[in-house]
Amino acid sequence: MVTLQQRSAPRWTAVLLLWTALCSLFLPAVSVKHENFKTCDQSGFCKRNRAFADDVTASSSFLSPYALDPTTLKFKDGQLDAVVLKTIKNGQEKVQLPLTVTFLESGVARVTLDEAKRQKGDIDLRHDSKARKERYNEAGKWALVGGLKTSSGAALAEAADAGYTKVVYGKGSKHQAIIRHVPFSIEFQRDGETQVKFNERGFLNLEHWRAKAEKPKEEPKEGEENKEDQKVEEEQGEDESTWWDESFGGNTDTKPRGPEAISLDISFPGYAHVFGIPEHATRLSLKTTRGGDDAYTEPYRLYNADVFEYEMDSPMTLYGAIPFMQAHRKGSTVGVFWLNAAETWIDVTKKKNTANPLALGVEGHTDTQTHWMSESGLLDVFVFLGPTPQDLTRQYGELTGYTAMPQSFAIAYHQCRWNYVTDEDVKDVDRRFDKFNIPYDVIWLDIEYTHEKEYFTWDPLTFVDPISMQQQLDKRDRKLVAIIDPHIKNTNNYPIIDELKKKDLAVKNKDGNQYEGWCWPGSSMWVDCFNPAAIDWWKGLFKYDKFKGSAYNTFIWNDMNEPSVFNGPETTMPKDNLHHGNWEHRDVHNVNGMTFHNATYQALIERKKGELRRPFVLTRAFYSGSQRSAAMWTGDNQADWPHLEASLPMILNQGISGFPFAGADVGGFFGNPSKELLTRWYQAGIYYPFFRGHAHIDTRRREPYIPGSPYTEIITQALRLRYQLLPAWYTAFHEAHTTGAPIVRPNFYIHPDDEAGFAIDDQLYIGSTGLLAKPVTKEGADSVSVYLADDQPYFDYFDYTTYSGKGQHIVPAPLNKIPLLMRGGHIIPRRDRPRRSSGLMKYDPFTLVVVLDKDGNAAGTLYVDDGETFDYQGGAFIHRRFSFDGKRNILTSSNLDTSTIRTVRYEKYAKSMAKVRVEKVIIVGAPSVWKDKDEVIVMEEGSKESKRRKPVPLEYYAADGKKAAYAVIRDPSVGIGRGWKIDFGGANAGPHDHHGHEH
Repeated sequence: MVTLQQRSAPRWTAVLLLWTALCSLFLPAVSVKHENFKTCDQSGFCKRNRAFADDVTASSSFLSPYALDPTTLKFKDGQLDAVVLKTIKNGQEKVQLPLTVTFLESGVARVTLDEAKRQKGDIDLRHDSKARKERYNEAGKWALVGGLKTSSGAALAEAADAGYTKVVYGKGSKHQAIIRHVPFSIEFQRDGETQVKFNERGFLNLEHWRAKAEKPKEEPKEGEENKEDQKVEEEQGEDESTWWDESFGGNTDTKPRGPEAISLDISFPGYAHVFGIPEHATRLSLKTTRGGDDAYTEPYRLYNADVFEYEMDSPMTLYGAIPFMQAHRKGSTVGVFWLNAAETWIDVTKKKNTANPLALGVEGHTDTQTHWMSESGLLDVFVFLGPTPQDLTRQYGELTGYTAMPQSFAIAYHQCRWNYVTDEDVKDVDRRFDKFNIPYDVIWLDIEYTHEKEYFTWDPLTFVDPISMQQQLDKRDRKLVAIIDPHIKNTNNYPIIDELKKKDLAVKNKDGNQYEGWCWPGSSMWVDCFNPAAIDWWKGLFKYDKFKGSAYNTFIWNDMNEPSVFNGPETTMPKDNLHHGNWEHRDVHNVNGMTFHNATYQALIERKKGELRRPFVLTRAFYSGSQRSAAMWTGDNQADWPHLEASLPMILNQGISGFPFAGADVGGFFGNPSKELLTRWYQAGIYYPFFRGHAHIDTRRREPYIPGSPYTEIITQALRLRYQLLPAWYTAFHEAHTTGAPIVRPNFYIHPDDEAGFAIDDQLYIGSTGLLAKPVTKEGADSVSVYLADDQPYFDYFDYTTYSGKGQHIVPAPLNKIPLLMRGGHIIPRRDRPRRSSGLMKYDPFTLVVVLDKDGNAAGTLYVDDGETFDYQGGAFIHRRFSFDGKRNILTSSNLDTSTIRTVRYEKYAKSMAKVRVEKVIIVGAPSVWKDKDEVIVMEEGSKESKRRKPVPLEYYAADGKKAAYAVIRDPSVGIGRGWKIDFGGANAGPHDHHGHEH
């Protein structure tokens, strides 16, 4: 939601809304207020470290002051410990920095650098601060859940050059970490080739603790009192102007620990593309940040903030932060995860190395060089050496957790606006969806449902009977999502705030008193979910007897959890606020939102004893690990074409960065989309893993039934396509849940050796299905250019038109057409019967679309469970592999469930699904030799002897121009959870007469 003035007095609401509406008729759209957010030059530590990097680069004689003391080296059980010494005061003093390099069983390496003086608490805090003295070392407590087992095979290499230490590690000991002692740096190699370098350029800078030296004021000499423009020779030294305090937007940060930033240059030699570090409204392949053609001048910033109407093509911070970057080139993907929860900036530059004409066989290449800067905390970096994109997402997921398996309703369509104004309004919208036969699963309530912005309450005048409202939704197996934010209204006669204060569970100000700020309710306090006692209290608030009016089909939206504070610096909390354990807010800022939605997730699990169902929580703020308990969306976008276009690379970036349950507000939050834009946005939104239409309070209503013919029919067609493909989407979610793979995937992830496609970010693949979508994002377009990365045949999803050959292909896309291709070699599961919600599809039969590749083969998977409980963890699921063998002309279904024990939960689930069958099989690109075939033989395990070889009719449709031949088997009557074969028989065909499509 957008940051505006307080809106707590109901009698003024109508007046304010009328005034806003009138103003909107005459005023241009408001865009992001840049003056509310810092640039690097206005962020003291960023400015200092950028200047330091510039000075180092400009100097020919600079020597990094960091050196590893070889006498402190120890190596045991996959871990290297040492001390790095930072030389200061012209060599007169050395600062001890404990170094740990841990080599993990997964092949990942972890490098941490701390500061002994702060570690021991041997520093003095200014202003009698109660803050912790150590560098913040608990980010991993919130972000990491596994993958930390040390490698038993890692070992010190005996052969290392003087002044170096070498460790071999990873599978087959193919990885090496080469640590240079003076100046300190690390190279990470795979198969003898350097992939990642630390401190290659000498930008390592850990701001050590130092006492503030108060400089005495000198009295002016006689006769010099009024002398102007006097040049004072000052001792050359570091810029201390932001060491001890820093002001911005009328707020002063007191910095009781002084300067404590960390920075490091990380280079990727030979890599021209880097991806990741969301959330930014940028392209997938990250631009450079030090000026030049098509480059930014600001670094990418990670500092979760309430940025409404954000601008396009900008490295400016947004709502979430995932400090995980991947570098990619042909044949290799590597990456780093910068585990730090403080404000962080990242510069990206590229160095082109031209080929030497005298060096035969040596080609030119590009190195990507990055510079990471964080305000506080440890230097704590994980290094991934791949070599594939799949390796990186899996290893990152092992560390931070995989995407939670959602309830099935959560991946269907969500209908939202700020606000549905009464419970009768909600019921009316629900009825209208049914009247127009438009499917949807969830309707949402923004803040206006509450009594005067008091969470866990209902407005007694407008939401008179919330239970009746939810009962109506439940008749169609639909759900309600209600918003609950972390700011608690500070008012009288409100038991929630009374408990928060009495139990002392709110965030504190720098003096240790409960912090009071301003948000939607006016004066507010913020629950501190770093505190275990606060989490326990929060969980109790969601129990049905506490949150009266909520029901088992009520789920939760956590907004404003950056946290958004209307009167705070950069619309957030002061950095010198204190959290549980007396950690400063500066240390934990980017993790803050995750602690809140984690607590809400736990609360939904525990709201009723014995009711164990998967929660659904939507969050705006996020960090590495948020994927374990929430979905996200890209925040307060605008109803314009550039925001539609930007949503695709933003969501793709979320996927490869470990948080794939992502979406954008369909139609745009601010403003009124044209009917064409709204229609095209729905056609794009069906490819968002999280699919929700949402709109601002000042916009016109825009539910899918509002635009009228032909737009309503076209939008309905798009929604039905999403519902038809829910089995494929659910299978993709299961893959994300078990392997860390993205749900929607960019070209480089599917085709990692296709250099021409590395930067493509306007088209996407859905899971492992082979479905390739290219949404229309340009006004007035009636076609799109789709890039094909290989020589497999691709078929139009609707009419089987064939496209083949690597490169760009023009695909027609009039307003009523959704550009969607099927890549040869895949089998796509779907459900074809239109229903009003996904819950009503639970026992519907399946259709399998078998899309043959150039060799006549295809394969695919299907994952199904009850879509609601955690019983799948006890084996209650169906996981099948379908494969078509072109040589044998046989389609088979085999079991992917490798467990040998059949649990009670499995037996119960299997029984409930026993009658769910495959009702149709479509073979696209069917061989021409089938044209005279009129039946196939179906064999199913467990069938009676007389039905073991059952003939079933086959219908063959010949190729028509570019439209491929296809065959249909209607009602083979095989169980979706059983093993079976369909034998198409016939002699083997040659490669060119086997398929019914043109090459």
